Amino acid sequence: MPFIERSSFPAAPFWQYNGHLQTLVPGIMRRVEGIEYNRERIETPDGDFLDLDWIVSGHPRLLIITHGLEGNSTRQYVMGAAKLFSQNGYDVLAWNCRSCSGEMNRAFRMYHHGDTDDISAVVNHALGTGRYNKVVMTGFSMGANITLKYLGTQGEKLPSAIKAAAVFSAPCDLRSGAEVLDRWDNSIYRRRFLKALAGKMHAKSEQYPGRIDVSKLPQVKRWRDFDEWFSAPVCGYRNADDFYTQASARHFIEGLRIPTLLANAANDPILTPECMPHELARKHDFFHFEMPAEGGHCGFQTRGTDEFTWSERRALAFCEMW
Repeated sequence: MPFIERSSFPAAPFWQYNGHLQTLVPGIMRRVEGIEYNRERIETPDGDFLDLDWIVSGHPRLLIITHGLEGNSTRQYVMGAAKLFSQNGYDVLAWNCRSCSGEMNRAFRMYHHGDTDDISAVVNHALGTGRYNKVVMTGFSMGANITLKYLGTQGEKLPSAIKAAAVFSAPCDLRSGAEVLDRWDNSIYRRRFLKALAGKMHAKSEQYPGRIDVSKLPQVKRWRDFDEWFSAPVCGYRNADDFYTQASARHFIEGLRIPTLLANAANDPILTPECMPHELARKHDFFHFEMPAEGGHCGFQTRGTDEFTWSERRALAFCEMW
């Protein structure tokens, strides 16, 4: 029922004429001004830490933002959402996944697409302040997958203060996502991610000598190789297949029990048909799926001079409905 047949996304700038430009240009050229975070560090149950960046204005409503792979709270899509919501009556909490806040995390395990333990810790900490009677959530790319999986696995146990979520560009089927990253036309994303992640594997190997075989890094020819040799063992999975099965949010969407919007652009260069769950949305009372024809991956800029992207305005409009 909540499959949205006609997206409200108007059109990308005419010169951003394909999904790659609609993905890359906002990330490179966009500047969101006027954001000042206050950082708080919290301890996790396993002895690690998470860095949380807050905008606190005394509002009784809170937005929790989860960033994408190798992102952080200063990415343009995070700060754009933070700015718009803070201007419209929300406090904001943009949290940084382990190793993404500028300091390597303590524990052997790092962050990953299916990590619901850390987002649970963040949510519980925010609710523990006693300041908020309404919490909404958003996430982008990996952060969208994490948010979807968290909400789906919580189901009826979700804290009652959490009222709605709107997420964008979710790679909710990781197996097909690994395959599409290996296409020649996606080499720019694959190289960028692998370079950053390889650096973290070397740093983690120095922290925990003998636990990671970094000599395999030059042998990585496919994205699946990295997941098989590094992502899975570092994050506690048996192998890449186990990681893809347990971390892909599409396997947990049926458990949603609050209104949740997923918007994935049809021309997103790193998403696949398996990441477009039309049929599930048609029969789910809480899951809303929207597929704009354009937007790229976490881009969603529109024509004109609007300071905010469509995804930010769409998230606010959706969350204000509930």
